[in-house]
Amino acid sequence: MLKSVIAPSILASDFANLGCECHKVLGLGADWLHIDVMDGHFVNNISLGLPVVESLRKAVPRGDGVSKPKAFFDCHMMVSEPEKWVEEFVKAGADQFTFHFEATKDPLALVKLIKSFGIRAACAIKPATPAEAVYDLAPYLDMILVMTIEPGFGGQKFMPEMIPKVELLRTKFPELDIQVDGGLGKATIPVAAKAGANVIVAGTAVFGAADPGEVINFLRDEVDASLEAKQLEK
Repeated sequence: MLKSVIAPSILASDFANLGCECHKVLGLGADWLHIDVMDGHFVNNISLGLPVVESLRKAVPRGDGVSKPKAFFDCHMMVSEPEKWVEEFVKAGADQFTFHFEATKDPLALVKLIKSFGIRAACAIKPATPAEAVYDLAPYLDMILVMTIEPGFGGQKFMPEMIPKVELLRTKFPELDIQVDGGLGKATIPVAAKAGANVIVAGTAVFGAADPGEVINFLRDEVDASLEAKQLEK
């Protein structure tokens, strides 16, 4: 069974106060921190790298989920040759390594490598990649990420034409975590939640809000209602 997971994208946070920003959203109820790693090759942008993740893990250690938030690091690796980064990001503090299907020649071998380090393995698909491309890989994964924007830059407009992919994946894999990333906020969460997405990445909608906690709760309520309607809630 599934549960709602709200994962604010720290790409939209105030980098001058990154640790404080992360503690803030976790304290307001966020489940994960979505960390976008871009190498300037797979996507035309450079963002957070290994040293930042290492430093952030020291500033935001793993909690017990009771007295302190769990501070789950959801690392979205928009990089070429993701295989060579697995061990280093595990050491840096990653809890989930999400690679792009389009960036590797042997996705199954990469999944096995990730899992050999004891963390979650996830696969992302770009807008041009059909859901069917990951059907054979899905049974080995902990999560599939459906991009609802072109990867590389935050603040883009949500692409509703990606939602049928979410619906296909939810129907075929009812117990798999399905994440959506790109342009998610109050206006767009209903359609994503209804399609079956249970892991929601939201950057500007959370970090740019006057009341981030209210936005996090709104996103969660939409997902929980959909999971309940589909009888998929945990």
